[in-house]
Amino acid sequence: MKKCLLLVFSCLFICANAQENKNNNKFKQLKQELPTPNSYRNASGAPGHEYYQQRADYKMKLKIDDENQRLHGDERIQYYNNSPDELSYLWLQLDQNVRAKDSDSHKIRGSQINERTNLSSLARLDPSFDGGFKIDHVKDDNGKKLNYVINKTMMRIDLEKPLKNGESFSFNIKWWYNINNTRKDRGRSGYEHFEEDGNNVYVIAQFFPRMCSYNDVEGWQNKQFLGRGEFALIFGDYDVEIEVPVDHLVASTGELQNADKVLTGEQKKRLKKAAKETVHPVIIASMEEAEDRMKDKKSKTQKWHFKAENVRDFAFATSRRFIWDAMGVKMADGRTVMAQSMWVKEGDCLWRKYSTKAVAHTIKWFSHYTFDYPYPTAWSIDGSMGMEYPMICFNFGRCEDDGTYTQRMKYGHIGVIIHEVGHNWFPMIVNSDERQWTWMDEGFCTFVQYLTEQHWERDFPSRRGPAHKIVDYMGGDKSKISPIMTNSESIHQFGNNAYGKPATAFNILRETVMGRELFDHAFKTYSNRWKFKHPMPGDFFRTMEDASGVDLDWFWRGWFYTNDHVDQSLVSFKPMEVEAFNPRVSMAKQKATRDEGPVNISTIRNRQEIKKTLNEEDPTINDFYTDYDPLETNALDDKEYQDYIDGLSEDERKILESGKNFYELKFENEGGLVMPVIFDFVYEDGTKETFRLPAEVWKLNHSSFTKIFPTDKKVVEVILDPYLELADVDRSNNYYPHKQEEDRFDLFQSRKKRTRDNPMQRDRKAKELSKKKDIKP
Repeated sequence: MKKCLLLVFSCLFICANAQENKNNNKFKQLKQELPTPNSYRNASGAPGHEYYQQRADYKMKLKIDDENQRLHGDERIQYYNNSPDELSYLWLQLDQNVRAKDSDSHKIRGSQINERTNLSSLARLDPSFDGGFKIDHVKDDNGKKLNYVINKTMMRIDLEKPLKNGESFSFNIKWWYNINNTRKDRGRSGYEHFEEDGNNVYVIAQFFPRMCSYNDVEGWQNKQFLGRGEFALIFGDYDVEIEVPVDHLVASTGELQNADKVLTGEQKKRLKKAAKETVHPVIIASMEEAEDRMKDKKSKTQKWHFKAENVRDFAFATSRRFIWDAMGVKMADGRTVMAQSMWVKEGDCLWRKYSTKAVAHTIKWFSHYTFDYPYPTAWSIDGSMGMEYPMICFNFGRCEDDGTYTQRMKYGHIGVIIHEVGHNWFPMIVNSDERQWTWMDEGFCTFVQYLTEQHWERDFPSRRGPAHKIVDYMGGDKSKISPIMTNSESIHQFGNNAYGKPATAFNILRETVMGRELFDHAFKTYSNRWKFKHPMPGDFFRTMEDASGVDLDWFWRGWFYTNDHVDQSLVSFKPMEVEAFNPRVSMAKQKATRDEGPVNISTIRNRQEIKKTLNEEDPTINDFYTDYDPLETNALDDKEYQDYIDGLSEDERKILESGKNFYELKFENEGGLVMPVIFDFVYEDGTKETFRLPAEVWKLNHSSFTKIFPTDKKVVEVILDPYLELADVDRSNNYYPHKQEEDRFDLFQSRKKRTRDNPMQRDRKAKELSKKKDIKP
């Protein structure tokens, strides 16, 4: 028994000691966290010499049943196995099954009884919408039925013989599903119904069984779709026919193949004009034409034929309510890309003015920061809160009833278009695994969106990007903050985590850690290395270091693998004046300070009340020290001073004669996230000087750092993080002398902000009031 207890104690001691000796250095290299480089993905972050990716080509015939809001589809998929592995089965995604009544997405959604509980929320507890794919058949090219198993949002097709490297397999699927109402059932796609005229607007995506990704990292990426973690897809060519009512317009991934059959002569003429117009969009289908179509609905149908090459997905939109405009965007290689929009009259005040120009603007600046847009067209469609697909995206933006719009709606409309069109680069071309890593498309896209917005309008009110916009999130409750490197389905505060924080991190890298030149080169290198390929996080981390020559492991570790925050504090400021300490000068100053300074109250009263001390009565007890003054100087002090001066080196003499001021600053890292130390000295004459210390100042001590700074002028104020570039969550400890940043609350302005009138409406009312003589400013 004693031996057993001794053994247990020894194990506990060894484990505790091992934990104590664990390398927790914040600058430790990311060796354990990143996958080992191999022939598929090399150590520089580039595709390896044996890199491969699968491919699937689709040929589809689709029909929209406008009466019943259903989509019917028939597809032929040709799947190419470029991997070195033999595949005995294939996995397909059935994303519409997330809307099935028995979907896990309903089961995992929490709910509570509280003051917000109402009949609508109670009705949603038991899903009534009959969603999900209805599979009619799965057959090979010879019409033979294939064995398949549906597992919620995934379908496995069992092959009669393994599919070897270099081989392809073709099969056919016929299906249909009920299209969800985006206003009632929400969702990335679906239809919106307009009661006033009985028409629908369809924005259709995730509408077909499509191949899962198979790669060197995950094998089959068949993680179930629960509604948040989006899609892992492979590239291929699409040949798609879409049958809709004859009076519908259609926008789609790809290029229209049968314009002569589905467009009017006037529309084709306008499109040719639009291709040459690079400043202002040309109306292809007007509001008046849309209203005519809405009044006289046709039941006859026609087919729109589209082809798309080398895309990872396909989506389309259709309605008789659409207004349509377009313009050309000239690319560096001489191509003209068509920027286009379709919208409904309820959004005309915004869409006519901004949408297509925002598309063109996005093509220009995303191309500038990454690579030229490779596709022939880019669409922005009115019909969703914001969702992206190759060459087409669905966005929001509606007018008030009086035709005005709020400031928030204006910039939200422009911003969402830039963001969703920008997704053509991430992940539609730089094809990351959204099911696993949301930040690899949303974070990148939000970051370049911020850069693009700033080219739209000076000081554009971007929601995300600058460091100071993320501090409330990063300084919040840690139990509700996930590291960025968290699976998409398990993230707390999804928008802040997957959009805001990574976008802020990239902006800090660009502005503060690496500098614009190094960052832009490295970011372009990553984008070009992995366009039309499937990157993983390690490929990005490694490429950014490889292309810049900057060790960023400390940054990735802190920003992406932890939920630490930035809180640097200036805990002490000590001025030091350098002088030679001439004893006669220095002692005289100290003596004057002593003799002219305040006297302790006890000393004053003792001098008054004590008539005579003992040594005054008996001088025999006096000695040298009785009258000794340590501030008096003598010849020996003079000689020692002269010997000191004569012994100084030339460098020491220069320092002595320079008249410089010296200041010792002590910084503490209270938030845990190591970052560069940036501060301003404000001098007595009102000028400023900025000091930038790299993050490596924390390498040997993660919690504090002390350093002396020489200056030519006298410092009167110190400001830590003066340009709001570190995302410091508490600025109250960033100053010497200490000062509290004020929160000003203007009650009148607060009341004014709460008014229901938007600024455009207020401006109209103000102009009306100004005409009245009894109203004075």
